[in-house]
Amino acid sequence: MEESGVLYVRMFGNYQIHYNGRPLTGEKLRDTHFTSLMQILLHNVSVGVSRDYLEDVLLGDRDVENRHQALQTIIYKAKKKLKKMGLPDENYIFLEKGVYHWTPQIPVEEDAAVFDKLYQRAKACADEDEKLELYLEACDTYKGEFLPMHAAVLWAGAEARRYRRLFCECVEEAAAVIRKKEDWFRLEELGRYVTEIVPYSNWETLTMEALVESGRHEEARQFYADTADNYLKEQGICPSAKIMEMMEKLGNQIQHSYEILDQIQHGLEEEPPGTAGGYQCIYPVFRGIYQMVARLMERGGQSVYLMLCTLVDGKGNPMKEGEKLEEMTARLNEAIRLSIRHGDIMNQYGSGQFLILLVNTTREDCEIVKKRINQKFIIGRQRAGVQYHVNSIICEA
Repeated sequence: MEESGVLYVRMFGNYQIHYNGRPLTGEKLRDTHFTSLMQILLHNVSVGVSRDYLEDVLLGDRDVENRHQALQTIIYKAKKKLKKMGLPDENYIFLEKGVYHWTPQIPVEEDAAVFDKLYQRAKACADEDEKLELYLEACDTYKGEFLPMHAAVLWAGAEARRYRRLFCECVEEAAAVIRKKEDWFRLEELGRYVTEIVPYSNWETLTMEALVESGRHEEARQFYADTADNYLKEQGICPSAKIMEMMEKLGNQIQHSYEILDQIQHGLEEEPPGTAGGYQCIYPVFRGIYQMVARLMERGGQSVYLMLCTLVDGKGNPMKEGEKLEEMTARLNEAIRLSIRHGDIMNQYGSGQFLILLVNTTREDCEIVKKRINQKFIIGRQRAGVQYHVNSIICEA
């Protein structure tokens, strides 16, 4: 609960200021000078900000005849705005020995300062249980990047990097203690929270570890597959080596309960059976099939090609974002699936990109596949097209 008379400042995630249970919003916060002044003053409320540094932040390299006077004008206007926004009538900002301070008459509670205190207490704490709670509380305080909309401002960008590093340290320290206690439910909870706050940063490994160690093997397998697929579809990149190695290592620990062969075989069958077109699968499965096919080629007798299909605009440049890309990607997905044989394998590698494994085929057949895809994908005078790259899979002895 927020206390009356306290100014609550949120720097993590979305920048917000609350006073007496209501946000201080409106046109006033859109003033760049006002916002920058408030952010740096409230973040340094315990020590203040030197006049020279404040001038550099607010005025930059602009050619101002009297920088001291310009700064005083900004602060004067800020005081008037603060009063109109409903704060008590105080001398909100004052200068003392060359340093500007926020008035002590209106106490400030800043989430970043709370995080710093929790982190320092956790570092100094000798009791393991208390240390864990402090680290977890610090993690919960971190709701996203420090002033993400102001990352281009030097001081804010530097603080964002510092807090990101400290947050990662808190997660690692908390995970180490939880792992020691074998509290897998709490490790999963931590992993899912951290992944939500800082997505695509390798923290998915915590959740995967918790699922495997707690014996929830089916959930672990699905989580592994979904994670790798999300990295490709949302980021357009492969998961990092750390994730792939960790996931595969943990995935190898998955064991099934005793079953007869008929039950096992039924579980392996494709659902629904007999789907038209090629076999579409997630990247980890595609990667495994590729490696298996490469091994089978050691025996010879097969010619296999890997095809990369990339959506391009009318100028031949890869399409990278926008609603049109999503619609085109879905159409290309269907065109590819219906253009390849039942035994060929495909994967959506990223937004606007697909991989196809053409088994027991020839270079001439690859050209036929390209024509089929184009015929199904290109409509009328559509400018967007598909760029193809084809490599033969050659097994090295």
